[in-house]
Amino acid sequence: MTEGLIIKGVSGQYTVLTSEGQITCNARGLFRKQKFTPLAGDIVQIKQGEAGTGTLMHILPRKNEVKRPRVANVDVVVMFFSAKTPDISYTMLDRYLMQAEYEGIEAAVCINKIDLSRDISKEAEEIYSGAGYPVFLVSAKCGFGLDKFADFLKAKTSVLAGPSGSGKSSIINKLVNKDLPTGEISERIGRGKHTTRHTEFIPLDFKGYIIDTPGFSSLEPPDVPLTERAALFREFREWLGECRFGDCLHKSESDCAVKEQVGITISKQRYNRYLEWLDM
Repeated sequence: MTEGLIIKGVSGQYTVLTSEGQITCNARGLFRKQKFTPLAGDIVQIKQGEAGTGTLMHILPRKNEVKRPRVANVDVVVMFFSAKTPDISYTMLDRYLMQAEYEGIEAAVCINKIDLSRDISKEAEEIYSGAGYPVFLVSAKCGFGLDKFADFLKAKTSVLAGPSGSGKSSIINKLVNKDLPTGEISERIGRGKHTTRHTEFIPLDFKGYIIDTPGFSSLEPPDVPLTERAALFREFREWLGECRFGDCLHKSESDCAVKEQVGITISKQRYNRYLEWLDM
């Protein structure tokens, strides 16, 4: 058996990086019978065949799994948005962050195209750094902020998740000197066109991997009970348990420690999106 890392999966074929190079593998039929899908990021054992081919035999235990985009064994999910063109969607960004908190995976925020709107970029930085997340303001066009962002990515397996057209591939091109295809913005709908077709691990020269993923334009928040939703907002946690009522939803109750912090340690925008989620 040879051990390796799945760095790409397309149409049932998996590219596995081993100490001997890349091997193109099919999964054994047992995985289909068990309805278990190998993912990019899985550490696997393969049986090598001829001419750089092989068969996936075993998948080693995962330390975590990101549900969307579906990847395994990541250190951090970077929520990647653009300040403009397409405009940043704070609702989608918060849903990404809630999903990461629900899955117990570290998260960061990266805002690209800051050359198009410094005001929006600084607003996003204030909201999410105040919520306790690392925030990076970058520009693929002029190179601003890339050194700081690259330093954060060192020795990590980082997945970039965000909408089409936000510039993920452009930033990756700058970081790894790789010519990934980049997309344009649809004038009709104001959103990016999908350019990344599959999830792929890309090795970094300064150690670690960056995972390029297909962009998408919608994401449902995690399906959790109402009383557990506040805990997925990182900046709420210090105040949970300090309310008058043990089952406080932090909405209309009196003597609510969370509500008392709105506008102080909790941004009004994030709190309002929490209320919207309660009513869904």
